[in-house]
Amino acid sequence: MKHSFYILIAIFLWSSLGVFVRISLVEIHVLIFYALIISLVIQSIIVFHPKFRHNLPPLKKLKYPFFFSIGSLINTFTFFYAFKNTTIANAVLTHYTAPIFVALLAPFVLKEMVTKRLVVVIVLATIGLWIMLDGLSISLNQSSGIIAGIISGLAYAFILIYVRKYGRDFHPLILAFFTNFFIVLMLLPFIHEIPATSLWIYIFMGIVHSTIAPILYYKGLQNVTANKAAVLGYLEPVCAIIFSLIFLNEIPGLNSLFGGVLIIVSGYITLKGDSS
Repeated sequence: MKHSFYILIAIFLWSSLGVFVRISLVEIHVLIFYALIISLVIQSIIVFHPKFRHNLPPLKKLKYPFFFSIGSLINTFTFFYAFKNTTIANAVLTHYTAPIFVALLAPFVLKEMVTKRLVVVIVLATIGLWIMLDGLSISLNQSSGIIAGIISGLAYAFILIYVRKYGRDFHPLILAFFTNFFIVLMLLPFIHEIPATSLWIYIFMGIVHSTIAPILYYKGLQNVTANKAAVLGYLEPVCAIIFSLIFLNEIPGLNSLFGGVLIIVSGYITLKGDSS
C-alpha cells in the first residue's frame, strides 16, 4: 500500500506542472532544461557523496537510464505538442491511452496478468476522464495533435513498463539523476538563452518536479505493477483541476466534477486491491 502512495504523491506533485508552465514566460524546452539543471546540481551533491557513491552503476548499465530518458523526452514533447495543436480534452484523452497500452503489453513483457478488477478500474477511469473533458473532438486540422497525444500515451506506457522491468537495479535517486542528465544533453543544442526572469520557477521545478516526484515514482514502481501505476496516473488531471482552481481561478464545470469523482473511485478501488 505505501508504495502506491509514493506514486500518488508523485502524481500529485506533477499535476501542478500546468500552473508553472502557464505562469512561466519561456518556451517549454527551455523550462525543462533549466529545471533539470537545478535538479542535477541538487542530486549530484548526494549522488557523488562518498557514503552514497557505492550506488553508482557500472558504465554498461547506463544504457537503461539513457533509453528511459529518450522515452521521457518523447513523452513530454509529444504531450505538449498535442496541447498546442488540438484541444486540451483531445490531448489529455489521447495521452491517457497509456493504461490501455500497458494492459496490452504488460502480460507479454512483464508477465503481469490483467485481472477483472484492473479491467473495471481502467473502464471506470476512462469513462470518468471522458466525462470530465467532455469527450473527444476529431477534425482534420487537429489530427497531428491527436496523433501526438497517442504517441505520448505510448511513450508513457513505455516508461512505466521499462522502469518496472529495469528500475529495480537502480537506486531511485540514481535513476532520476542519470535520466535527467541524458535529457539535458539531448536538449543542450537547442538552448540559446538564459532567461533569468523565471529563475524561481526553475528552482522550484528542479526540486519538486524533477527531484522529489521522480524519486518517489521510481521507488513506488519497484513494488507496484505497471498496470496499477498507469491507473493511478488517471488522478493527475483531477489534481490538475484542483491546482488550476486554487492558483489560476479556473472553476471546473459539473462534467469535470462528476468525471473526477469516477476517477477518484477507480483510484480507491486500485488502492483497496493493494491492501486485500
